[in-house]
Amino acid sequence: MIALASIIRTFESDLLARHGHALLPSQHRALHAMQHCRTARSPRMQVQCEGCQERQFVPHSCGHRACPHCQHHESEQWLQRQLKRQLPGAYFLLTFTVPAELRALAWAHQRTVYDAMMRCSWETLRRFSENDKQLKGTPGAIAVLHTHSRRLDYHPHVHVVMPAAAIDRKRRLWRVKRSSATSPYLFSHKALAKVFRASLLEALTQAGLRLPAHYPETWVVDCKAVGSGTKALAYLGRYLYRGVIREQDILACQNGQVTFRYQDSKTRQWETRTLPGADFLWLVLRHVLPRRFRRARNFGFLHPNSKRLIQLLHLLLKVNLAAAAAYFKPRPVLTCPCCGGAMKVIRTRLPPTRLRRDRPPDGVRECPVM
Repeated sequence: MIALASIIRTFESDLLARHGHALLPSQHRALHAMQHCRTARSPRMQVQCEGCQERQFVPHSCGHRACPHCQHHESEQWLQRQLKRQLPGAYFLLTFTVPAELRALAWAHQRTVYDAMMRCSWETLRRFSENDKQLKGTPGAIAVLHTHSRRLDYHPHVHVVMPAAAIDRKRRLWRVKRSSATSPYLFSHKALAKVFRASLLEALTQAGLRLPAHYPETWVVDCKAVGSGTKALAYLGRYLYRGVIREQDILACQNGQVTFRYQDSKTRQWETRTLPGADFLWLVLRHVLPRRFRRARNFGFLHPNSKRLIQLLHLLLKVNLAAAAAYFKPRPVLTCPCCGGAMKVIRTRLPPTRLRRDRPPDGVRECPVM
């Protein structure tokens, strides 16, 4: 497995020469964090064995949400929170995309456009749910912003996971949409696309952004059933805090080129893509979000402020939360190299040591310089 940090060290100068003028402050911070993650330049923590009292120093991870090494535990915690809010019934995964003509505008005004995409996606679903003959109420939704395709090209879109159910707060009723088991149905994807298009264009205009001269009349919104929603949530959580590429998918780094693999969304076959090292890093950095931008948001009765409502629904609908708890693995602990016992952290954020050369994390190798 090739370390992303070693690729950064190898091609950083080329990256700055080619794309330095376009790098944003958030991308510079991500580049620095990922380059020094778990190396000798990182702050250290001291751990002690609970059995033999052996003490060691361990480098901190950078904690950046674009780093493939970091925040695995945070991803698990997010997924656990979502599964604790699960309700019985059919779940659907909806994907709201914008046409290619608007991607330049999205890149130039990331915070404004991304926020508008998430708000308009929710407002579209809320309007459809309130006007639906079976639901007639406010739905609940979990929205996650993605900015990349499987090939890592810039392709901003919003994934929304929602149950086919709604709350009528005035009448205090819980309604579920009924559909055929063989052909589950929530809303018309063509109608969703029309309303989302009008809502987003209006939001961007009100924000003072200048729309491109030409863009398609027909947009794309995908809507498909995902069973209980567990697998869809696990998929969204995979890229929530841990960057856009796994290091095990980086296959080669040689002759100034980086090769990585991805799974084609249509054929489900694994494909490879080879790029110059600087262009590969630019591809990764393009998906670093603006600072403190919330990529994942909950709406409706799945909002964090609706904890009491969710508890009431679990009680009335007799939801068994043991299934959600069994989905998770315990957080791995550091083991003592002397006796194999568990080690606990006793001091953190210690100054880094000064070594001649940064060591890559265990299990990864350096990218050779050619």
